[in-house]
This record gives sequence, structure tokens and C-alpha cells, in this order.
Amino acid sequence: MTTSTAQSPAHTQPALPATMRASVLQRQGEMALETLAVPDLEPDQVLVQVAAVGVCGSDVHYYEHGRIGEYVVDHPLVLGHELSGRIAAVGTAVDPARIGQRVAVEPQRPCRTCRQCKAGRYNLCPDIKFYATPPVDGAFAEYVAIQSDFAYDIPDSVSDEAAALIEPLSVGLWACERADIRPGSRVLIAGAGPIGIIAAQAARAFGATEIYISDIAEDRLAFALKHGATHAINARTDSVEGLDVDAFIDASGAPQAVRSGIKAVGPAGRVILVGLGADDVELPVSYIQNREIWLSGVFRYTNTWPLAIQLIADGKVDLDILVTGKFTLAESEEALIAGKQPGQLKPSSTRAADSPH
Repeated sequence: MTTSTAQSPAHTQPALPATMRASVLQRQGEMALETLAVPDLEPDQVLVQVAAVGVCGSDVHYYEHGRIGEYVVDHPLVLGHELSGRIAAVGTAVDPARIGQRVAVEPQRPCRTCRQCKAGRYNLCPDIKFYATPPVDGAFAEYVAIQSDFAYDIPDSVSDEAAALIEPLSVGLWACERADIRPGSRVLIAGAGPIGIIAAQAARAFGATEIYISDIAEDRLAFALKHGATHAINARTDSVEGLDVDAFIDASGAPQAVRSGIKAVGPAGRVILVGLGADDVELPVSYIQNREIWLSGVFRYTNTWPLAIQLIADGKVDLDILVTGKFTLAESEEALIAGKQPGQLKPSSTRAADSPH
């Protein structure tokens, strides 16, 4: 995650530097700190001085493998899409009163005019541009540009780090919405990593009363029990099949976890696939058919930031507990590597005193 201590006086358009520093993925396994031009603003955009950036599994995957499915890093790319910051400048169509506001950024730009956008499913826009997804640069930089309505004001009670983690929280909220979690629901979550923990907290906020979480790591299961889950299951030694839950959310991507999780779902239940795993997985089709189980994937989110901000402000979701390390912008490569180390959940790169601007 990256943090910045610089503050601009509200309601003024301050002088801005022409250049900024950015941590750039040059090629698979190679990062470099570079000087880039500060983004120019379109009329409806704001310029955000980045305060914090969370390290996502997709960032690590691009760093280690240079691609995710059809998205290939074939030229230098700025990683990072979980971010917060402060508005430093605004486009000509944006109220100057926004300057100085602390914001959480929804890191995508749909076209707003296609069939999916018009239907309210802008996450499925075929022309969407998403931070840190080739060829679009992300937020391991001092400044980013985003449409004004995708920069959401955050209250002072919400930390920069928690505001940045609204992005993965949005994945959890969207998964729970797709899973039809409601008061009294019983839910199973596979994977006690960051998304699994976030999904457990989101399910609790939605009113679920029994939240099972499975993993092979006892330390992560213990952590999950303290932060959202009501029951922990060690996937190495115990089976989840037959739990008869209302919904199963896979946050592991492990084929065996997916198959077992489906068999934990009762009639007319829901299965939501969130975790990145194999492109093809063998599923218990007859089980799904005979119980009329509804199965869906999750691709990002829509309209989740306002609810996420409210849940954090009300204390119903705690994201600060996920931040297990802080790094400077210059240490972005170390932050990417740290995500793989035992005990790490959400490494955070911090941008402060190391900034020359």
C-alpha cells in the first residue's frame, strides 16, 4: 500500500509537478522506479494524490507470471488497483470544491453506453478500462486520474489503508449479493485469505448467522474466527460435504474446494466462484441439477462503494486488521514478494517521506 502525507488546501487549484514517480513492472519478475508525466485530466476527471495502495493477488500474479489469462504484460505496466488518496486537481467540468477531499477510488472506467452498462451491469462492459490490467496503468504511482463520480468521499474515521481496501471489500459485497445472503443465512466460504476474511465480514454484515470457513492453514482459520467466521474447518482433515448451507462462496480457486463446497449446498442454494484457479474444473453436475443449485462467477462489482464506506464507518466491517505490512513506493517489489510470506494478508506500500515532490 502507498501513503502520502501531503495535503492541499481545499477549494484551490494548487500548482502541480509535471512529473511523478511510479513503480513499473518492466517485465515478468522485474520492477523499476521510474519518472513519468503526471496524468492530464479530461473534463470529468479528478487527479488523486495516492495515499495508500493494497497489494492484490492479481498484482502478484502479473509480477510472477507476466499474464492472467488473456491479459498479457507485453509492455511496461504500473500495477496496483486498490487505492485511496486526496484530490489534488479537478477537470474543467468538476466542482473545484472537491480539491482536498479524501477519497476511495473505484479503479475502473466503463463506457456507460453499451447494453451491459445501460442494464446496470457496468462491470461486464466489453470496453471497460480497469487499473493495472494491460494496457491500463494502475496506482503504484504518486498520482492517478479517475472520473469524478468514481472517487468517493470518505469520512475522517476511515483510514487511508481501509479506504484502499474498499476495492477487495467490494468483491466480497458483490459475492454476498450474488449469493443472496440475507438475515439468517448459513454460508460456507472456502479460503481464509484476504478475500475469504472479507467475504466472511460482508456475510456477517448482510445478516448471515452461521459462517463456515475452510482452509488448510490453522493460523488463517484462527484469524478468521476472530474476524467474521463462526465455524472453522480444516480442509486437510474435515469434510464440508453435507453442511446443507444456503450459499457457498469459493475464495480459494482450488478445484477440490469448489467440488466439495458445491456438495455442502442444500436444495435451491447458491454457489459463487470468486477465487482465481484453473480455467477448467470438473463439477458434480448431477448434484447441481438434482438440487437446482444456482451457480455463478463474480467479475469485479457494481455500485458497491457507498455501502462499503458506510459499513466501515459504522464499524460493521474492519479492514485495518488485514494490513500486515507497510512499504514505501520504492519498495513496491518487496511488497509484492511479501504477499507470499507466511502471516501476510495485505501488504501495504506507503508513500510519504520518500517522495521528492
